[in-house]
Amino acid sequence: MDIGTWLFTKLKGRQVGRDDAGNIYYEERRPRAGGPRIRRWVIYAGPPEASEVPPEWHSWLHYTTDEPLPTEARRPWQKPHQPNATGTPLSYRPPGHDYSGGQRARATGDYEAWTPGS
Repeated sequence: MDIGTWLFTKLKGRQVGRDDAGNIYYEERRPRAGGPRIRRWVIYAGPPEASEVPPEWHSWLHYTTDEPLPTEARRPWQKPHQPNATGTPLSYRPPGHDYSGGQRARATGDYEAWTPGS
């Protein structure tokens, strides 16, 4: 967080809640004069990474819901939120990926290359 965000948060922000990752969510205490709606923002616990925001807080930040948290409990089939792992060592790497040695299974022979004019 930079000094401008910190100052704005201290002067005009009201804490609404926090998630399991430690991110803190704020909204303006009073609406701006002539503004369409009250601003909402998040202060990240670690480096700013948008995929760290869980779905229930994402919907609140984007004005999809007025309540910051859902009123109903999490369903048994719902998994906990996981941030996007693209570009990290935890990302998915299929068989034959360069980081896995670059070796993949040979084609099975059921592929026939197209030749122009044939």
